[in-house]
Amino acid sequence: MEFGFNLPNGGPLARPENLVHIASRGEALGFTVFGIPDHIIFPTADIHSRYPYTTDGKYVAGQNEGGDVLEPLAMLSYLAGVTHKAKLLLSVLVVPYRHPVLTAKLLSTADLLSNGRVICGIGTGWMEQEFPPVGAPPFAERGRVTDEYVAIYRELWTNPEPRYKGQYCNVEGIVFSPRPVQKGGIPIWVGGETEPAMRRTAKYGDGWYPICSNPRHPLDTLERFKGGIDKVRRYAEEAGRNPNDIAITSWVVWPPGDRRETLPSGDPKLFTGRADELAADIDAFKKLGVSTLLFRFMRRDLSETLDAMTWFAEEVMPKVKK
Repeated sequence: MEFGFNLPNGGPLARPENLVHIASRGEALGFTVFGIPDHIIFPTADIHSRYPYTTDGKYVAGQNEGGDVLEPLAMLSYLAGVTHKAKLLLSVLVVPYRHPVLTAKLLSTADLLSNGRVICGIGTGWMEQEFPPVGAPPFAERGRVTDEYVAIYRELWTNPEPRYKGQYCNVEGIVFSPRPVQKGGIPIWVGGETEPAMRRTAKYGDGWYPICSNPRHPLDTLERFKGGIDKVRRYAEEAGRNPNDIAITSWVVWPPGDRRETLPSGDPKLFTGRADELAADIDAFKKLGVSTLLFRFMRRDLSETLDAMTWFAEEVMPKVKK
């Protein structure tokens, strides 16, 4: 099992000295995956799109309040130069926001600069108001756009003479070099818990990267998460792929605490409670075939963030069965 966490991309912690401190400490503690979220701008008016991960659909701004956010691909290349071992995961890149040829080049460059440590987590996006200012195709078409752009990434990363004719972009008559360091191109982890996300994983993904807390598509118990895994694997077989070629991963977005919480159903809330209870949940996920878990350690300031990371590394990780 590999462990990681999302780095701050907004607010006062998203500054060079803090990012270096958190990443360096994370590598020293044994974390092997660092996630980078994606927002480019925030609207000045109320966000009218439904946020997928709250019951009422309202976005919880947190550190991103006011639109103080770093662009993730620029942040990715910076981290490539100040980290040494950890994999660098886009968590997740909103694919329609950026032209596919430029995005493929930026990712390939970061993979080269990091000596092959980039993972491209992808999503279709949820905030409609963010689409027009960045010149993205229509929000309603974001699923089709994502599928096409990801296919173009693959073509550019793997074909010495790339050619692609699509609805939103055509590629031909170009040299794309350097290609990624990683053989076969940069791994793609598909974020999302919906049926389209699962089918996208089965068709394009090297990994499935859901969040357990989507109230419309909950994966918040072992039984539900196993059901999601079974669906992804079935869709992979239908797409003519070996299900074992798709890594199963997840991001636990709530911060670990010291009290075991209970869901409205009466089931225990996964990844809450004491260190031994968290370790038992991790062991159960390992048995389901989960290979990577990211946690949320960001707190109000740097000191509290480092304390949360250290507690997990020293109290939880040693209790996980080898």
